Amino acid sequence: MASFNLLVVSELALGTMMFGDPTSEEESIRMVYHFLDAGGNFVDTADYYGESEQIVGKAIQGRRSEVVLATKVGLAIGSHPNDRGSSRKHMMDGIEASLRRLNTDYIDLYQLHSWDQVTPIEETLRTLDDLVASGKVRYVGCSNDLAWQLMKSLAFSDAKSYVRFVSIQQQYSLVSREMDREHLSLCLEEKVGILPWGPLGGGLLTGKYKTQEKPEAGRFSWGLTGEFDVNAKFTPKNFEIIEAVNEISRETEKTPSQVALNWLLEKEGITSPIIGATSLSQLEQNMGAVGWSLSPEQWERLDRVSCLPSEYPARMQERFKRPLS
Repeated sequence: MASFNLLVVSELALGTMMFGDPTSEEESIRMVYHFLDAGGNFVDTADYYGESEQIVGKAIQGRRSEVVLATKVGLAIGSHPNDRGSSRKHMMDGIEASLRRLNTDYIDLYQLHSWDQVTPIEETLRTLDDLVASGKVRYVGCSNDLAWQLMKSLAFSDAKSYVRFVSIQQQYSLVSREMDREHLSLCLEEKVGILPWGPLGGGLLTGKYKTQEKPEAGRFSWGLTGEFDVNAKFTPKNFEIIEAVNEISRETEKTPSQVALNWLLEKEGITSPIIGATSLSQLEQNMGAVGWSLSPEQWERLDRVSCLPSEYPARMQERFKRPLS
């Protein structure tokens, strides 16, 4: 088990973005049951994920007290101006809609899905504080923030004695370690839990891609931009990482997915990687990442091959770091 503040969560969180599309409601509910029966307790969804909240709500009926239920608000869910963002109006409307869909009277972790460049952070944090005071929300978190945005929010909460972000949900994996630049040290310093999304690099770390040739199927074949841009992900560096994962997979007799997740579980500051799955068999495989550990040499090998290049000013600070004694 892992934790942020005093909230105890399972080592892996069940991500439900695929519930309803492409995963059927029946299969999605089976996955939730299996996850809970296997000792998981942390389930993550969002109002942006189509039918996901409704399906999760059905799946956890009768077992609500077992579940640390997380959802998110902020991305556009309609065409009207107030159908997005972190304004008081949208969040007050959003929490009520999420509670109805999830068929519950409280959310354990309510997260801002993205930074709102329009709404003042003062309004957002005051609203979150009110939601916690009302009992509709237990803890609050953020997602996809820049480091300065997270720190600004934490500082304002401290100054006003408002509820504080206990977690941040960010993309983080062996093939996406941008968090190492500033977020990781900030979260360790400020005691903010890290919930990595995309811990398998969108499928890159599952063993299915053997060469840098553009695949003919799957999300990397769709011509997407951003996080699933094939040209940005199918790089010599990433395939060097993939080869290291595959080598250690053979050594440990674990799947590449399990190896990649286990490396992340052993990373300082990581609370619960969010594992998305489209089938029960895929979920079962990913859950095999817990209950064992890479050797120190194997972990270091993966850390070394995937690390970011040395950068200023971290490089200079490391050079002139003062010894503790």
